[in-house]
Amino acid sequence: MSGRGLESDGTIAREGSSSRVPDAFVPVVDAARAQITEKFPGDRLHSAYLYGSIPRGTAVPGVSDLDLLLALRDEPTKADRIGAGTIEAALDRSFPQINGVGILMSSAHTLLSERERHDGGFFVACLCTPLLGSDLGEHLPRYRPTSLLARETNGDLPRVLPRWRARAAEAVTDAGRRGLSRIVGRKIVRSGFTLIMPRWGGWTSDLGESAELFGRYYPERCEQMRLAAAAGRAPSADPEVLSLLIDHLGPWLAAEYTAVHGDKASRP
Repeated sequence: MSGRGLESDGTIAREGSSSRVPDAFVPVVDAARAQITEKFPGDRLHSAYLYGSIPRGTAVPGVSDLDLLLALRDEPTKADRIGAGTIEAALDRSFPQINGVGILMSSAHTLLSERERHDGGFFVACLCTPLLGSDLGEHLPRYRPTSLLARETNGDLPRVLPRWRARAAEAVTDAGRRGLSRIVGRKIVRSGFTLIMPRWGGWTSDLGESAELFGRYYPERCEQMRLAAAAGRAPSADPEVLSLLIDHLGPWLAAEYTAVHGDKASRP
């Protein structure tokens, strides 16, 4: 693999591995595997995956969260979401080395669909580390750092900004603002990185590295992007941080993104 996250043929390398999970997080991953198996038997669960800093080997005890994706045999139901919430709460309560648990769910069919080829499919093939079941990545193409991939993975920023503003207006507690700042910070950094990804010619999902690479092309926005990366890693309860990201950096980035890569909403 090259220093730019690519294989020798120029395709994006899968970035995580079970062998990279830091020792402090091995019991967390083992417990997650056991609880998923218990709550989602084989007739319901197709496969499960880790993603984020834990399988990348960069997780920090007490700071990093545990991120999981469940690919179900059918579309997720209300009962499935309740079961996932039970797992999230139990793991977060039992392991102080993690700062929260997030479980995404989708059907295997949706993740393999043509519509999700450059979004959910890319996510599984390149950003997810198999934990349970048969790996969907074996049925997905090899991806390259192109403008199409950038638009399909993060081109929806203009549509999410109004939702963030509504949530920020309703976030009256520190916990609520921290939760939103993590979501906003991560999305903005990833959007910023994919904006410059085809020009840089590589791939990374590390927030700090993404912010620094973005700063090479947009130095006047570098400090703001560093703030977004910091919020994504260690969420802030400061309403001024949320305002800067949602009302200033976010709209500028959405406009620049559309100018460079086009709007995801305009795809056929």
